[in-house]
Amino acid sequence: MIKKGEWVRIHNIVLEPSERAPKIPDDTSKVPLEMWTKGFLQEDAEIGDQVSVKTAVGRIATGKLVEVNPYYTHSYGKFVPELIHIDKQLREIMFGGEE
Repeated sequence: MIKKGEWVRIHNIVLEPSERAPKIPDDTSKVPLEMWTKGFLQEDAEIGDQVSVKTAVGRIATGKLVEVNPYYTHSYGKFVPELIHIDKQLREIMFGGEE
């Protein structure tokens, strides 16, 4: 049981593919427009329940509860050794290289 007041993330389908604008790209028009929102859970619930949350700015949103205590998982990708060489070259050009 996830308690009221926990920081959670919800998921909601905003538009089904048939409701999307006619002039968007074909690959985009074939999928729903989805929304993920974070906020404070407004009632006790379980993952998968339809719930409402209060966002950090006070807006109330509803959707399917998908995660408790969400965090960022994105990165800038794996290490690229060539970038170290490029960084050295750039610094040399900008701050001490030949004119």
